[in-house]
Amino acid sequence: MKIKKFFLLLLVLCFLLPAAACAKKPEPTGEHPIVGDLKYESTVPLEYADQFAIYKYEGGYSFIEMVDSDRILVVPEGKEVPEGLDSDVVVVQQPLNDIYLVASDCMALFDTIDALDRIAFVGTQHWYIENAEQAMKDGKFLYAGKYSAPDYEMLIHNGCQLAIENTMILHTPEVKEKLIELGIKAIVERSSYENHPLGRTEWVKFFGALLGLEDEANAAFEAEAEKVKDLEALESTGKTVAFFYVSSSGNVVTYKSGGYLPTMIRIAGGEYIFTDLGSNDSKLSTINMNMEEFYYTAKDADVVIYNCSIASQLHTLQDFFDQSPVLENFKAVSEGNVWCTSRSMFQQTDKMGSIIQEMNKIFTGQTDGSDLEYIFKLQ
Repeated sequence: MKIKKFFLLLLVLCFLLPAAACAKKPEPTGEHPIVGDLKYESTVPLEYADQFAIYKYEGGYSFIEMVDSDRILVVPEGKEVPEGLDSDVVVVQQPLNDIYLVASDCMALFDTIDALDRIAFVGTQHWYIENAEQAMKDGKFLYAGKYSAPDYEMLIHNGCQLAIENTMILHTPEVKEKLIELGIKAIVERSSYENHPLGRTEWVKFFGALLGLEDEANAAFEAEAEKVKDLEALESTGKTVAFFYVSSSGNVVTYKSGGYLPTMIRIAGGEYIFTDLGSNDSKLSTINMNMEEFYYTAKDADVVIYNCSIASQLHTLQDFFDQSPVLENFKAVSEGNVWCTSRSMFQQTDKMGSIIQEMNKIFTGQTDGSDLEYIFKLQ
């Protein structure tokens, strides 16, 4: 009886009090999120990337959503933060400077839109991007520790505005929590989760929106995308390709068949040697296997590309054989078709189109390697 009286009283209050007091939280309408009291204008078109979305709102505001990650409101210079934002929204006020860039493979995207001056702190001391290397030498970048052990005192003392992490930070979530506790905003970018190589390059639009450099970002992306579009209509050369490296434990690290690297190989006219490797449900792009298992499938590949972007740099075929004696028995070795990536390839997310062009030259036999920048032949 008391319960019935309680609900009756609640119903009466809903009629007597202002409507807002009993109304539900507003729900998004259409395909765009409701962001405080901002008025939605448009959604930024993305051609390949599927791990983020950018929504534009009246007054120059941008709202960025990442899959299974942060939501960011970019507030234009001189504008106020709107009311009614959800508590988990990361608010970034332009102009955005003094960034702590821990996601090293995004450095090239900053470089291609001439935004290195927005970065003050980095999470690695080793760069293969010329302008980033020079900025490090000139003291324009301060090394503030790797993702798992940042120099909190340095970041606070020098006024870090935003930490940009990659998904490695998920192994040490307490670090992100500490940054936020200290008043340093932190986001986790997901470009490595893109399945198409140009999806990774298209993250330049993410940083363009963050920094207020949308025009520069669009121009940079289109220039690289055109290189790939010129190749997408090409027929397969029929050349099978193995792309891998050998870990310090002696296991082989290669890529799942649906990942961005095998997609690069297919666009370039090659056929990835593993046709059905790895689950599409897996978030990891790489696959670990023992050498015997790898050898059984990959030994007859027409082309071998050894991934030195992550592993130690090789210089000669003997260096290649030193990784495992069975590698000498590969078909590509006897036919002189063993190649190696340069150490810079991993950081060149703005040059995916250029790298695919180089692969195409290799698969079609149009190069001896002397005219390539990111891949070279082992002899």
